[in-house]
Amino acid sequence: MILPSQSIRAMIQDGYIDGVCNVNPNQVQPASLDLRLYKKAWRVPASFLPGAGVRVATLLNDIALHEIDLRPGAVLETGCVYVAELQEYLSLAPDVSALANPKSSTGRLDVFVRVITDFGTAFDKVPDGYDGPLYAVICPQTFPVMVRTGSRLAQLRFVRAAELAETARRNQLVSIGLAGAGVVGYRAKRHTGLIDIDRVGGYDAADFWEPVTARGDRITIDPDEFYILASKEAVSIPPTHAAEMVPFNRLMGEFVNHYAGFFDPGFGWSEAGGAGSRAVLEVRSHQTPFILEDGQTVGSLVFERLAEVPSQIYGARIGSHYQAQGLKLSKHFRDEPAQ
Repeated sequence: MILPSQSIRAMIQDGYIDGVCNVNPNQVQPASLDLRLYKKAWRVPASFLPGAGVRVATLLNDIALHEIDLRPGAVLETGCVYVAELQEYLSLAPDVSALANPKSSTGRLDVFVRVITDFGTAFDKVPDGYDGPLYAVICPQTFPVMVRTGSRLAQLRFVRAAELAETARRNQLVSIGLAGAGVVGYRAKRHTGLIDIDRVGGYDAADFWEPVTARGDRITIDPDEFYILASKEAVSIPPTHAAEMVPFNRLMGEFVNHYAGFFDPGFGWSEAGGAGSRAVLEVRSHQTPFILEDGQTVGSLVFERLAEVPSQIYGARIGSHYQAQGLKLSKHFRDEPAQ
């Protein structure tokens, strides 16, 4: 079962989660922990996993192209790969592991982020009992972004292994919503200005996005373009569960959706003010144009039970940005581009 906010706070208090700077209470979300960039990042020629017996720092000494100081702020360019040290340090109990994912706002900017560990053989997975530092592999795909010490691009959720057998799972298929007149999505513009990851509501959406309208309840997505679309169905995550968006079928088509696939307990929950919340889909075609139809299944929500109801749930009370959303760009934009 996934551990709720009060369990995460207890892990911080007991030293299972620590940081080079004190962990800030507002890093704790209903069922996850925001991760902060630390002082340094390295430009590397390619993404990597260190592998069994190898520390990330050792490999960086061999392959890093140059070192970047994040303290004054640094621009990460599109198409380049960076590895950044994170402030958080884990010393997990033998029966606790962790899973990482990009934060929603990170995914909506098309920034590829994966968390790695010393001796790691898989992205975004921290094994039971891990004792060591965390790093983020970062590759902006569409917009150059500015980050700095303290920027939050990814989050961790914690799982108690002894309770996995008791996890009650259920799935909900998610389809794409393209019906009706008007704007059904947005396509990212190329050759735009810089986006500061920490600047909320600071940008005119029309400078970065163009609206997408459907013809006959379908659209064609072009290769190597990035789209923001929305689900046809409303999504509702009860306080007793969290959910993750996973591909419905990896062989169903030449596109990928939803980089930031984690939904906190309370997202879309009517009692938390989220009735009617849609899942925002971050969509990119691979090598060929691809036709998407209204109602086409694009993913599956996998619900996982929490060890207990969190002391806080997703919603306006904790300042959540995407409760009761429809088609919505990231929090960095103050408006939607006109049709």
